[in-house]
Amino acid sequence: MWFEILPSFGIITAVLSVPGFAMYGLHLLTLDNAYRRNTDQRWERVMYVRDMRLTGNPYKSNGLEAIPDK
Repeated sequence: MWFEILPSFGIITAVLSVPGFAMYGLHLLTLDNAYRRNTDQRWERVMYVRDMRLTGNPYKSNGLEAIPDK
């Protein structure tokens, strides 16, 4: 019957979801942040480097207060 495919569907779904959850834990372990910034576009890479230079943490929200006065 049709319900005989449910166990194999569940196993395949569980196995395919493991990498997504593993990346969450791996980023939390290595980057001290569970979320990774998207750096596919050049502008995003520029903003990542800028945030790292200004605050030392690219995941912190930056505003005008993050720019040092001279």
